[in-house]
Amino acid sequence: MFNTKFNFKRRLVPLYSSLLLILFISAVSPGANDLHFYDGVSTADVIFGDVFFEILDPPELRYSYRIRPAKDFGAPFNESIGFENTRLVPTIPLHSCADIVNHEDIVGQIALSERGECSFVYKTAKAQQAGARAIIITESIDKWDDNLDHLIEMVDDKMELDVNIPAAFLLGRSGATILRTLRKLRKTYAVVNLPINMTHVPISKMNQPPWIAW
Repeated sequence: MFNTKFNFKRRLVPLYSSLLLILFISAVSPGANDLHFYDGVSTADVIFGDVFFEILDPPELRYSYRIRPAKDFGAPFNESIGFENTRLVPTIPLHSCADIVNHEDIVGQIALSERGECSFVYKTAKAQQAGARAIIITESIDKWDDNLDHLIEMVDDKMELDVNIPAAFLLGRSGATILRTLRKLRKTYAVVNLPINMTHVPISKMNQPPWIAW
C-alpha cells in the first residue's frame, strides 16, 4: 500500500508542475497589440513582416501604428512604395463593398475601410477602382477583439480580381479610435507617412498610442 501511494504522488508532481507552467505562460502571454511585452528588443524581432505608419494630423492621433500586409494579394509595402503627407480617407460606405461615393477624396490617397460585409480582396478592388493608391482595413468601429485580431490574415479569396495596390489590416482598437476621433473632430481624413522605418527602434521607444497596454 505504501508503494502505491508513493508512486501516485510521484506521478502527480510533474502533472502539477505542468499545470503551473501552463497557467504562468497564459498569465504573461502578450495580447495581439501588446508590443510593450517585448521591451528592450528591436521591432524587427517582433513584427515579422508587419509595417508601421504614423499619423501627423490631427494631433490627437499623432502616434505610430502597426499594420499587417495582405498575405497573397496586392502590391507589397517595400522601398518602391512610399506615402509622405498622404491622406488616409475613410471610405463611403465604410465597408467598401459597393462603389465608393467619396471617390474624389480617395483618388491618389490611402483608403481606410472597415472589416465585414465582403472579402478583403473585394474591398481592395473597390478602393483601387476609386483611385486609391493603397487601402488599410480595420476592425469594425463598434466591435473589436484584441485577443483575436492577431489571428486575422488578409488572404486571396480566389475571385480572380485584378488587384495591384498595397493592402493591410490595422490591428486592435486603433482603427476604431481613428475613425471615432475623425468623426468627433468632423474631419474627413488624417495625414500620414507610410511606411516608417522602425527596424532598429526598441519597442519601449516607440510613440505608440496610449490605448495599447503596457
